[in-house]
Amino acid sequence: MEAVLQQKVIEATQCVEKQLDAEIEKLDNLDISDIEKLREQRLKKLKLLQQQKQNWLSLGHGEYSELQDEKEFFEISKKSENIVCLFYKDDSERSKIVDHHFKILAKKHIEAKFCKLNVMRCPFLTERLRIKIIPTIAIIVNGKTKDYIVGFTDLGNRDDFSTETLELRISLAGAITVEDNCPSEINKKPWLSYTPKSKTIRGPNDSNSDDSDDD
Repeated sequence: MEAVLQQKVIEATQCVEKQLDAEIEKLDNLDISDIEKLREQRLKKLKLLQQQKQNWLSLGHGEYSELQDEKEFFEISKKSENIVCLFYKDDSERSKIVDHHFKILAKKHIEAKFCKLNVMRCPFLTERLRIKIIPTIAIIVNGKTKDYIVGFTDLGNRDDFSTETLELRISLAGAITVEDNCPSEINKKPWLSYTPKSKTIRGPNDSNSDDSDDD
């Protein structure tokens, strides 16, 4: 058994060495014009990323905010591609736990709009999204409800879950990007799973309402 493990380690090491050798060979074969092209491409990407960040900030990303009513929710859903919204009640202690984590994540992940909405102020939306348990986190991507985090079941079913756990769970729906979101980390947390949804977000006065979903 030990010999087999040693052989596996050797094979893995050789595989990594081959990959490194291939990358080094590519770099060695680059001439000045190739390096300049790579530099220009990198600068363009950085410029586009900076422009995107400024656009996100102009839409209120980077701050965890409370929405006043359904109208405001529908307005931001037309402007922001990624929305992570907490549906809460004033007397919900668990909603306050989510508040704590959202304040941190909103600043870290400006690619998404983090917000919250009191269910008492949004009866139409609460019914449309079938929100029955508080807190419920709705994750909207490109105008469609991609995922729900209902209560804390998906977060280990405990109140003292970490910000990183919630961050990873939200990232599974594609609303935020976590660089170290690897399968091994997800496998360590078998309760981190989600069922994709597909419900177009429309206002109560829209005549062509799309109610298709995978519930």
